[in-house]
Amino acid sequence: MPPGAMARLAGLQKAALDQRAKDWPNLCRYQQENAQVLASGVRPKAVFLGDSITENWKLGDPSLFDAATLNRGIGGQTTPQILLRFYQDVVALRPRVVHIMAGVNDIMGNTGPTSDQAIVDNIRAMIDIAKTNGIRVVLAAITPSKTFIARPNEDLRSRIAAVNSRLVQLAAQQRVTFIDYTPLLADSEGAFAPALANDGLHPNRDGYALMRPLLNKTLARVAN
Repeated sequence: MPPGAMARLAGLQKAALDQRAKDWPNLCRYQQENAQVLASGVRPKAVFLGDSITENWKLGDPSLFDAATLNRGIGGQTTPQILLRFYQDVVALRPRVVHIMAGVNDIMGNTGPTSDQAIVDNIRAMIDIAKTNGIRVVLAAITPSKTFIARPNEDLRSRIAAVNSRLVQLAAQQRVTFIDYTPLLADSEGAFAPALANDGLHPNRDGYALMRPLLNKTLARVAN
């Protein structure tokens, strides 16, 4: 890894640790935006909840988001952190649909070692909360990845596949919609196709563009 990239990564990691010490689930991140949504009286069509892959969607496909389609992704977050902010970043806004994509940071151990079952249990809790509050759920598979710049010697494919298999079962059990972008994004080895991700984990503009038609079709079916 180039020295400059290592320094930037170290800086980002330190900032994340400092933030977690003050506000572990980052409840303050969207506090102001949420207040504006509530004050507007507009009921959102959809809220996208997740980690950096969701957060970066705003940059990769900015036309997707507007007053009716909200992005509530936070880079680096794991499922327990996302679960803790589910009420204020989703339920309180009363969207028709929530799109949940999470789990890769659990696999990478961002907040400590986590079992596959714990990931699924946290996502199940999010689904339970959404359904109790009349919010329809689109549950997304974890997008493909083999290695990531911060974990160059760790192959993520087998655990991602294992968790995704459990998420398919969870969606069926809970009777919610499952969406899998993997066939659009993966290469022949099950890694993120290099042309669609600059770092092996996060989609670039071309990656998000490939995801959009499947997403549009799914949201049209679920939200109406």
